Formats: sequence, C-alpha cells, structure tokens
Amino acid sequence: MRDTDDAASNPTDNPSLSDIIATRLSRRTLVGGGIAAVTAGFLGVAGAGAAGASGPAAGRPGGGSGGSGHGSSRLLGFAEVPISTADAVVVPEGYTVQVLIPWGTPLAKNGPAWKKDGSNSAADQALQVGMHHDGMHFFPTGRGSDANREGLLVVNHEYVDQKLLFPDGDALLTPEKVAKALAAHGVSVIAIRQQGGKWTNVDSRYNRRVTGATPVTFSGPVTLRHAELASNNAALGTLNNCANGYTPWGTYLTCEENWNSYFGTTDTTWAPSAAQSRYGVSAAGGGYKWHTADARFDVAKNPKELNRFGWVVEIDPFAPKSTPVKRTALGRIKHEGATVVEHDERIVVYTGDDENGEYLYKFVGSQSWKKLRREGRSPLDHGTLYVATFADNGTGTWVPLVFGQGRLTAAAGFTDQADVLLRTRQAADAVGATKLDRPEWVTVHPKTGDVFVSLTNGSSGSTAVNPRKTNIYGHILRFHEKKGNCTELSFTWDIAFYAGDPSYLPEGEFVPANQPLFGSPDGLWVDPDGRLWIETDVSNSSQNLATRKYDHIGNNQMLAADPGTGEIRRFLTGPRGSEITGITATPDGTSLFVNIQHPGEATAFFGEPTPANPRAVSNWPDFDPAGRPRAATVVIRRKDGRKIGS
Repeated sequence: MRDTDDAASNPTDNPSLSDIIATRLSRRTLVGGGIAAVTAGFLGVAGAGAAGASGPAAGRPGGGSGGSGHGSSRLLGFAEVPISTADAVVVPEGYTVQVLIPWGTPLAKNGPAWKKDGSNSAADQALQVGMHHDGMHFFPTGRGSDANREGLLVVNHEYVDQKLLFPDGDALLTPEKVAKALAAHGVSVIAIRQQGGKWTNVDSRYNRRVTGATPVTFSGPVTLRHAELASNNAALGTLNNCANGYTPWGTYLTCEENWNSYFGTTDTTWAPSAAQSRYGVSAAGGGYKWHTADARFDVAKNPKELNRFGWVVEIDPFAPKSTPVKRTALGRIKHEGATVVEHDERIVVYTGDDENGEYLYKFVGSQSWKKLRREGRSPLDHGTLYVATFADNGTGTWVPLVFGQGRLTAAAGFTDQADVLLRTRQAADAVGATKLDRPEWVTVHPKTGDVFVSLTNGSSGSTAVNPRKTNIYGHILRFHEKKGNCTELSFTWDIAFYAGDPSYLPEGEFVPANQPLFGSPDGLWVDPDGRLWIETDVSNSSQNLATRKYDHIGNNQMLAADPGTGEIRRFLTGPRGSEITGITATPDGTSLFVNIQHPGEATAFFGEPTPANPRAVSNWPDFDPAGRPRAATVVIRRKDGRKIGS
C-alpha cells in the first residue's frame, strides 16, 4: 500500500472508536487488568533461536514473547524469529521458503519472458503476472489428496511502482506507459502444482489476466444504464485490487480500494463535487499522472468514469471467458476486502473502508444463496448493506443503508437506492456510523464465530483519557455477533490486541511488555485450527525510523496469535521496503502462501530506487546485479511436512 493512502477525507463529527474506547476503558483498567481481563469483561470468555539475521531490537524488552518456541499456547508450535532489517524472507527453523510467480512471470510457458531491465511492453505485461501482489485465494483443482497438490492461485495486484515498472521511470508518461501500468494491475489466475517437493506454475486453460483494461459489467441497483456511470469509453477494468474474498459457490471477490489515486486533471477551472471530495478525488490525483496521457483518467474531461470504481468485483476462476461483474449492492467505498461467511445458507460479506476515520460494513443476503443460484440470480445482488456503530458499553449495532429509511430520504438529498450505494460514505455519515482508524482486513474464527478487524493506524479522534491521541501503531478489534449469528444486527466488542513499542509508550499502555514488537497490523486470517495470522504494513515513510517511533520494529512481518491466551509470536520477516500481505493455504495446511508486496520501494531509511539503480533498497528475490526487485508469492512449508504453525 502506498504511503499516501491513509489520508482522511471524512469531515463529519460522527463518533470515533477511539473516543468510545476512551469512555469504555479507563487507563487503570488497561494497565491493571490487561487485555485478557478486558476481554473477559466484554465477552465473558476466559482471558485472553530462529533462522535469519538478528534485528535491531533482538533481546530488548518487548522484543518478543515465546522466542524459544515454548509457551502456554498449544497453537503456536514454532520458535519465534527475531526482528530483521535484512533483504530476505526469514522464517522459523525447520521451515522452508520458496519464491513463486514473481511479477513478470509469463502465464504460459511460451509467453513473453520477463525482461529484467523493465522493458517488457504493455502487450507483454497483459500476458504476465501483475505487479505488487496482494490478497489471494487457493482454489483446489485436484481430488482427494491431490487437492493439496494442485489448484488455481488467484492473486490481486494492488498498484504499480512506476519508477520500477519502466526502464526510464515515470518522469514523462506516454499512452504506452499507461497501458502497461493498467496491464500490471488487476488479478492473475494461474494454475500451480506441487511436484518434486516444490510448487510451480503450469500451463492451463484457466490461466488468465484481468487488468485495468479488461471488459467488465455491473449488477445490482447500480448498472451501466445509470447516468452516473455514463462515460466516454466502454466499461473497462478493475484497479487498486487490495484484499479479497471467496464465495461458497466457488468464485473470487477482488476489492477496489484507493481508486481515486488514478484520476486527476490539469484543468485549473475544475473543482471536485462534494461526493468526489468525500472520496478524496483531487486534481493532483495520487501521483500516477495517467490523466496527462489518457483522457479516460482526466476527471474534468470524463467525470463519470471514476464512478465505475470502488466496487467489489466477482470473478469466476473456472470460467476463463466470463466477464468480471462489479456487485454494486455491496456499496462503493475503498474496499479493503470482502470476507464471506454464511448462516442457514444466507451469506454475510464483511468489508472495511481503508482510510483514516472511515467505517466498517456488512452485507446480509436476503435469502438462501443456494435458492438464488438455482433461480439464476446472484446472492450478491439480493440483500441489505449495513454500517457499524459502536457504543461505549461494549455493544454495537448494524444500521441499514436503505433508501427511505432513517435519514436516507429524498428530503435528506438521496434519490433512490442506487444513489445511496454510489454515495455509500455519505449515506454512512448520515446514519451516524462510527469512525475507525483505517479498518482493513476482516476474518472470522471458524470455531467461535468471533470477528477480527485490523485497524492499521490513524487519528480518527480521541479524548484526554485515551492514551493514544494518535494511533501510530494500530490495534485489532474483535466483536461477536448476537447469538453467534452473523446475520443478526447487534454485537458485543472488545480490543483483542494492541500493537506498539513499549519503549515509546507509558508503561503498560495498550501493549504487554513481553509481546513481540510490531506495528500497523493489516492482513488477517484465522486458520481452521484457530491461529490468528497477522501481517503488517508499516509505511515506508516510517520503517526503521526513530523519528516515527518505528526504529525498533524492523522490516514488515507476519505473526501468529492465539486468540484464547493472547500469546503472539513473530513467524516471518520480509525484505527491505516490502509489505507482507495476502494469505491462503492448501486444505491440509501444509503449504502456506504469502505475498511479498513492493520490495525495493523507496523508503526514508534505505533510500530510493532510480532508473540507474533500481536496486537501491532491495534486490529481492532474484538478486540479479542487473535486475530489479519483484513482488512475489512465497510458499512456506515445514521440512517435516506437518501443518504450518503447529
């Protein structure tokens, strides 16, 4: 994720979660009772020597808990790795790491080969794995035990680093460069197989790229017939594909997050509308400058084009000729993910709006998804979108975003349900949703039903009794739906884990002293055994810097937590400049897939890549003296073949 993506555009005085936490929890409660005691108070549950180089904080207080691999948790059976600033992926002793499908890998063996100088054309890139891997899912294709040895890996490509994408950087953009950047976005569907003890990509009729130029369609209350989707070109592409989801009927959901960054204009007479401002649209855009070479992205010349982005997109990985569908009933925001669960065959889709001061949503299906599918209708088109409000007594409510209900009326300026969904943020503002510190990934515990949400960092608001006036480290929210039923409209909530460095916080404030140092939790996944995997996204403007209070935390990392005991152990550290994101596994849990995004991106600590030296920050994973860093998936396995983490 780019450093500019956490800016706020919520001007309302809606309550923030940090205000509510401050009211709900006194500092004395947090220091005296700890997280486990707080958890018990909210939910009534029981309390809550490695491979690789040593990091700058190895051995310091707060540097780790359970580093020996022994502790109270039966779920965490590995020796914790130390903090690292190495240009490497480091995993525990007894584990192996294999690099798979790095950026530029041809989808077919006879496809265009990767050119290490960045000179592949746009046409080449459209037939290669995209840049900056993010959310992903493994769909088994084999039967029986072969389900653990072959399948389709579907991978998001969130954005591009144009300084590394082109041989001469991005000082001057051309239509060809924009076309290549569009081709590097989107989704890769690629068949993989385990053979000879290693995973490899293989030729398959399912191999496919969905890019920023792929034809798409819309379904639900907002269709291409709607005036706000009228544009000067055909409906094309998906952009800023961050986290993901998958459905019980076997399709993949990719989520459009910071789509506003791609639009801009040089027209000095243009000014954003209220709706555009609410989504952060500006003349400058996010630095891509595509509008200077392609009028599609000029917000003054083509103002409705941007309304075609900000949606959850459904892709059928087993129908390579199918058209991706933007499911508009799920709302238009900066979707971080789309986590699907079900109750009595009714689906629920949880999604965060990843920006400082934004909201948490869920979509509840109206009836059995199986019945809808039999009738030829999409379960993602039939249901109600809700937004969360959090009360200071540890309870919460899901408020419907339905035209004609509450404040979503014609008198309040809304015209119909399509308008509510096109302006989802403003609709949520109107009903009094609770501001959060960058709500990102959502995962649901398969045994307890607890829902975990990463709040990466932010400053959505606080009070004097809240020790974190600015939440630079982030935390993980947990809530439990009424009766354990995800379709219910009320819940109880608590804070499961606080990230941070105790040396920069008053003693005991929001983080146990023996907890591993980490910050900015982002990717989350509870595996079938109940381990909570936590991936971090410390921005490159903060990594390793004392001025940002991140000098003891090192490179981004992945940790595993036991939600029952509260124990956390660091499992993996990544290369320089990278974010750790995307996580999926084979059904038997013996192969874990994790994405290493934007290695080698400019950092305030390591430096900045240039056309003359694209390796200034990182040279992972090729370590080619004439190459450049490449995002990639890594496959983690145990040498003894047993389940990961056990």
